[in-house]
Amino acid sequence: MLQEIQAMGSHAMDIYDYLLAGIDPRLKEYPLMQNPIPMSSILLCYLFFVMYLGPRIMANRKPFQLKEAMIVYNFTLVALSVFIVYEFLMSGWATTYTWRCDAVDTSDSPQALRMVRVAWLFWFSKIIELIDTMFFVLRKKHGQVTFLHIFHHSFMPWTWWWGVAYAPGGMGSFHAMVNSSVHVIMYFYYGLAAAGPRFQKFLWWKKYMTAIQLTQFVLVSLHATQYYFMDSCDYQFPMVLHLIWMYGTFFFVLFSNFWIQAYVKGKRLPKQDVKQCKNGTAVHTNGKHHENGINHGTSNGASNSSAPHENGSIHVSKMKKA
Repeated sequence: MLQEIQAMGSHAMDIYDYLLAGIDPRLKEYPLMQNPIPMSSILLCYLFFVMYLGPRIMANRKPFQLKEAMIVYNFTLVALSVFIVYEFLMSGWATTYTWRCDAVDTSDSPQALRMVRVAWLFWFSKIIELIDTMFFVLRKKHGQVTFLHIFHHSFMPWTWWWGVAYAPGGMGSFHAMVNSSVHVIMYFYYGLAAAGPRFQKFLWWKKYMTAIQLTQFVLVSLHATQYYFMDSCDYQFPMVLHLIWMYGTFFFVLFSNFWIQAYVKGKRLPKQDVKQCKNGTAVHTNGKHHENGINHGTSNGASNSSAPHENGSIHVSKMKKA
């Protein structure tokens, strides 16, 4: 029995060494890219904090406001995402790529090394974005810490580490460029939301954020689907495309369900509001404006605010009479 366990351990180490040997040598000097252990440890600590330690620490504490920190954080990510999109374009997508079958340039040319750098920077931005959930926990916005949110923030950086390690560039990087483009819009929205009530009038397009994300997954899946209809393609890592296609399709289903629950069925609203929203009645509750089943509250950096009312119950009563 002991010999069998030792044999299995030796076999596992052989597989691990084989996987490490496949990492692009141009990336081995980049932080956290020598092996998957540091990256996996960060993600495990993230899951432990947001699912257990953070809520336990905050259980008997008042929520932190963190307004200034969130404004800086969100607009910093806007700038970083703009830079990443620009670098992807200049590294191939706006210069030498065909937008169809584009292989990974494994040379040490300046443009190839530029693509390696931006591919790593995109992955590292996913590590930075783990702070999103920490803000939710520290502000006790427990309703925002959903399965979809946690899965998206933990699964994507783990899988993208392998994608960057083996295939920094080529047609597999289309996903990263599109995702960064979406994050320019998304974190700009969160930055405005964090700035306070005076910017609420500029956030009428909240529900379209989900539509933009759905469009992202459609584009990513369609681009990857090309591979299956090409007579020949010299892209070196087809497994990356298989994973991207599954990723785009899977998250399209999850985000579609979110759209239906939030904006079609109105299940993200308080139950007493859903009936009135279906009847076309505008309601002000808990500092949020609900109209026609759409929640005009805020997420991430947003603070719950509304126009002042002397008496919320009287206001709702008048609305019913009207």
